[in-house]
Amino acid sequence: MAAATARRVELGFAEPAPAALPGPAALGCARCGRPLAFLLQVYAPLPGRADAFHRCLFLFCCREPPCCAGLRVFRNQLPRKNEFYSYEPPSENPSPETESVCLQLRSGAHLCRVCGCLGPKTCSRCHQAHYCSKEHQTLDWRLGHKQACTQDHLDHTVPDHNFLFPEFEIVIETEEEIVPEVVEKEEDFEITGSMDEALEEELDSMAKHESREDNIFQKFKAQIALEPEQILRYGRGTEPIWISGENIPQEEDIPNCPCGAKRIFEFQVWP
Repeated sequence: MAAATARRVELGFAEPAPAALPGPAALGCARCGRPLAFLLQVYAPLPGRADAFHRCLFLFCCREPPCCAGLRVFRNQLPRKNEFYSYEPPSENPSPETESVCLQLRSGAHLCRVCGCLGPKTCSRCHQAHYCSKEHQTLDWRLGHKQACTQDHLDHTVPDHNFLFPEFEIVIETEEEIVPEVVEKEEDFEITGSMDEALEEELDSMAKHESREDNIFQKFKAQIALEPEQILRYGRGTEPIWISGENIPQEEDIPNCPCGAKRIFEFQVWP
């Protein structure tokens, strides 16, 4: 009697699908720990890169006055053929749809009622409202959820929590190739009399520092004066324009990408 051939059987189990979005830990201010607020996103595909046909950069910041320097950037990119978007571009005249707030993704992941980021926490009373943090749960509780929480079906109309920034569209135009001339400030005074050699060197160093600072700031003002209302300067691989000579990072101050490649400048934002 021939022995039966053993066949391997694989079993499948249903588990919640992880959402590939930054969670509360990644969206907390490094200084105060409060949730960061979404500031802007830039659609910036890379020509010649098949894996970056769709590419978005997302910038978040802390809204607390002492921590306004706390910024964090996230990147998301996809090839042209992917499971989320059509291969062909959308119609220029899409049919109007009813505007609604989506607080749950198709993967089943819930979003915070205050900021729209991942909301793994829930209200312990109704288990219907989701939040990214205790701070946003407290804010929503004060602005109406305390009364709505006792209802059988939660009203998904989201109140204005005064946390998100007003929404605008960033319109892109090419900067004219005008290089403003920087007029160096001439010294209009003389130091007479004899000085100690150390003091003379110190004054000379201060003068050079002031001259360099003035040149940097004058160049900044001249460049911005061409388009005073600009809020974004995008130029992958170009040089940033500095407002001051203080705290300009050196090449060794900029960490490499996790893949090992050196990072390059891509955009800067005006407040």
